[in-house]
Amino acid sequence: MIQRPSDKTPHQAKTAVSNSRSSPVSPPVSRPVSPPVSRPVSRPVSPRVLRRAVWLTHLGLICETLWRAFWPLFSVLMAGMAFVFLGGLSSGSTPVLWSSVGLAAVAAIAALAYARPRLFWPRQSDAVARVDAALPGQPLAALRDQQATGTEDPATVALWQAHRARMERRAAAATPQSPDLSLTARDPYALRFVAAVALMVALLFGSLWHTRDLVELARGGAGQGLSGPTWEGWVEPPRHTGLPALYLNDQPEGALSLPENSRITLRFYGEVGALQLAQTLTLADDADPSAPEQAFTAVQGGALQILGPNGRAWQVSLIEDRAPSVQSEGSSEVAADGSLTLPFSAQDDYGVTGGVIRIELDLAAIDRRYGLTIDPEPRAALELPLPLSLTGDRRAFTEALIDDFSEHPWANLPVRFTFVAEDAAGQLSDPALLQAPLGARRFFDPVAAALIEQRRDLLWSRQNGRRIAQVLRTMGHYPSELFGEAGHYLQLRAILSKLEAALDSGGLDLTTQDQLAEAIWTLAMQFEEGEVGDALERMRQAQERLSQAMRDGATDEEIARLMQELRDATQDYMRQLSRQAAEEAEDLDPGEQSENSMTLSQSDLQAMMDRIQELMEQGRMAEAEQALREFQQMMENMRVTQGQGGQGNSPGQQAMEGLADTLRDQQDLSDDSFRDLQQQFNPQGQPNGQQGQQQGQQQGQNGQGQDGQGENGQGQEGQGQQEGTQQGQGSGPGDLARRQQALRNQLSDQQGNMPLAGPEGEALGDALDRAGRAMDGAEQALRDGEFGDAIDQQSEAMEALRDGMRALGEALADQQQNQPGGQQDGNPGRMGNALDPLGRSRNGQFGDYLGDDMLNGGELRRRAWDLLEELRRRAGERDRSEQERDYLKRLLDNF
Repeated sequence: MIQRPSDKTPHQAKTAVSNSRSSPVSPPVSRPVSPPVSRPVSRPVSPRVLRRAVWLTHLGLICETLWRAFWPLFSVLMAGMAFVFLGGLSSGSTPVLWSSVGLAAVAAIAALAYARPRLFWPRQSDAVARVDAALPGQPLAALRDQQATGTEDPATVALWQAHRARMERRAAAATPQSPDLSLTARDPYALRFVAAVALMVALLFGSLWHTRDLVELARGGAGQGLSGPTWEGWVEPPRHTGLPALYLNDQPEGALSLPENSRITLRFYGEVGALQLAQTLTLADDADPSAPEQAFTAVQGGALQILGPNGRAWQVSLIEDRAPSVQSEGSSEVAADGSLTLPFSAQDDYGVTGGVIRIELDLAAIDRRYGLTIDPEPRAALELPLPLSLTGDRRAFTEALIDDFSEHPWANLPVRFTFVAEDAAGQLSDPALLQAPLGARRFFDPVAAALIEQRRDLLWSRQNGRRIAQVLRTMGHYPSELFGEAGHYLQLRAILSKLEAALDSGGLDLTTQDQLAEAIWTLAMQFEEGEVGDALERMRQAQERLSQAMRDGATDEEIARLMQELRDATQDYMRQLSRQAAEEAEDLDPGEQSENSMTLSQSDLQAMMDRIQELMEQGRMAEAEQALREFQQMMENMRVTQGQGGQGNSPGQQAMEGLADTLRDQQDLSDDSFRDLQQQFNPQGQPNGQQGQQQGQQQGQNGQGQDGQGENGQGQEGQGQQEGTQQGQGSGPGDLARRQQALRNQLSDQQGNMPLAGPEGEALGDALDRAGRAMDGAEQALRDGEFGDAIDQQSEAMEALRDGMRALGEALADQQQNQPGGQQDGNPGRMGNALDPLGRSRNGQFGDYLGDDMLNGGELRRRAWDLLEELRRRAGERDRSEQERDYLKRLLDNF
């Protein structure tokens, strides 16, 4: 049994011990006689940590008691101070003021009456109890206990000492306890917070000078001192400056700088006429200088004086609000998708709020040739809002106009850009002029470029309608040479028919002009981008979203999701390119491919995107964004890629080349059949043999003209002569049927050597079976002399061959994507030595390894020649800067 010393007397303790020993619950047992031991004396433990914890807790109890008792009084004091600081004692009559003071006194007395029964001084024992209650087992109370029994037993004494040691260790961990200051139950309406908010508002918008009213109230007895004259004044700068209002009573006398057009308000209290205003800040002042309230706008510097008791004087100088300024920064840039980037910078004292960019046609700088010789139709100037900085300071910023003017009638024509900025005060900057072409998309396909030129002439003036109709009719004269698909030719015929119908009916109107321009644009885009337009647009959007996410600091999960979208869009785009390559494979000449060209496989593209994602995961966003821009530039410049024959080609590539050869031969045979069909209806025309011979010689001359005496030129010439001779000598139905039979046998051999199996092989086999059946039908029609039926069957055979090549191309692309490693079939190791770990060239560009695989040989030579001529033309222009001309000359030296 444990007994506290304060609970029982020693006599009672002895009785308790004896009672415990004679208890019937525990039978007596014989114990060895132990030597007497000294009774331990229990002393209260009060280490330094314990004393500090108790002292701080005691202090917190005092604060808790005072706060709970006097919170109504504190609230009354805060409300009274807010009333004084806001000028409540200066704006009312004497009875009202004394009534307010009396109400405050009654509220204070009531608060004191509320505090009286709730006020008691905490004792130190209360602090000890609160600290002890926060400790496990209440060790402080346990240390005050004394051993009541077993004081003669060594085991019991040892146990007691161990218990005390454990309690002492727990007591050493005592910490101060925070007071409970919550008043939610005592103040359910939060009146204390209302008073605190009122005091904060008074400190922000009032004045400490109003404390003098309390002194005047005490001196005047009945409020006589409050009837003296006083004043208040404020200065409100124009809102667009963003500057805070000034309290004139707090401004010292002397010089005072204010923004132009600041609004000044003054109020006079007390006897009318005791205070007067004298100022020269306005141009004309007809107001009464002693009026109780006056307001005016400072439009010029001058003096501001308050005459009378406690008056004050200032010499005011105005800060001028200057007009904004704007200027262009550098030259414009045109991206691969045709978007124009035009940088500029703008400045203003308090920030630019708007502006406009005006674009007008610069007739004096236009080369007035061809469809531009006549005067253009009147067209309103373009007015675009000036782009403003979305983040940061608009007082000085650099931005850029980014827009796509590819479909505008002035696309790629010289224009004048006029920049004008505006501030919040409505002031306009001086116009900044820039003369430059209206950058827009460039078309590299010759047919697309010709169509865009006719569209420009149509929008230039409707008087060009006859000339445009002649050009379009000329383009459709030989459809087989310009149009790879019948749909494109039909679209051109529809445009031509609509144009000629409008011209014959009295001329073009504006609606028809716009409709024709839209139709020509759509047709040109089909020639330029083929079937990859949708996939390319999805890839562009994915790249733009990922770039924007990196700039905005998106989370890792968002960036990973956008990166996966880019991977999917890129794969779709590559499949479209492979499909288009298969359809246009008959126009490719393996001999014209450069032996030094480099190719990029799907695994190479995946490695590039993996590197971009790795940079983003490492937090190197600047490098990742630069790599993404290079990757985007490479994909934008990519057109059509198709693996060519040569050493090391895979069986799939060889099969693709074989089908391309068969399709080309079938096209030639179909042309010969068509010429024989024409001969049936025009027996007086030129003999087929002579026509074929002349065509062959013309083709040979074209080949020689392109390459001179080089190997390619001679090869093309010989091929052209052979083809012409062949066509001239064998043009009868029997010869055409034998050639058709040879093509059928060639297709059968190729069909037996196809390397694919499974679903891809079934789709390819079905297409080739259809092609074989169509060839058989064409052969029989040729033997029967039915050239019309033969041409129909040959068209079906070519369509089936294209379907087969498309299926083969998709299968090869999927296989290539699933191949391990980063090497493309037929080009092992060619990427490894030429690219850095990011997949870029040693000079930092992805696109350097696209090489000649992007274009066929004739197209590549034509573009190279056009580029060389353009460099020579620019290098010879004297109006260009010396630095630019030196750069162009260095480029020409490399060629």
